[in-house]
Order: sequence, then structure tokens, then C-alpha cells
Amino acid sequence: MYMGQEQAQYCHYRKSKTGKIHAYTRKKTVLIFQCDNCRGIFKREKGSMDPKRLNNQYYHVCGNCDAKKFAQSKGVEARKIWDMPVSSLKPIGKL
Repeated sequence: MYMGQEQAQYCHYRKSKTGKIHAYTRKKTVLIFQCDNCRGIFKREKGSMDPKRLNNQYYHVCGNCDAKKFAQSKGVEARKIWDMPVSSLKPIGKL
């Protein structure tokens, strides 16, 4: 689940031609997500993600969870709903 974004500031050091060490900073936009599998919070840089995926219509899985296994389980859930006959009296929440 997409939760928002924040700015992160990183400080780097470089050595000039004369041997002096200079500090400089860079700002990056970091996106905050909640894993749809384990409900843990994780962050990703905005530049590494497709802008279309920055909403809650997509599933978001952290690096600790297996994304392919999660996708297979969601396919099974969807197939249960599709294979159910129209005349069934079962509510969708009970599947």
C-alpha cells in the first residue's frame, strides 16, 4: 500500500585536485510503502519506480517477501471468485 513520500538528504565527500576534501549534499525523494504480504513498512527511491504504480490499485511487496509467491496466491483468490456460479448465495467475503 502506498503511504506517501519524503525527502532524504545524503551527504557525500570528494577530494579536489589540490587534495582538499569537500562536503556536498544531494536530495532524493523516497517513497514509503506498506507491504501487502507481511504488513511491514519499506522505502524505495522515486526514480527506481514506475510513476503509474504510485497508488493503491497495485500490490506492493517488500524485498524480504517473495513477490512471485504472493502473486500466485492472489491469482488463486481471483480464480475462486471467477469460477463461482452466478446463482451462488455465498458472499464474496466468505471465500
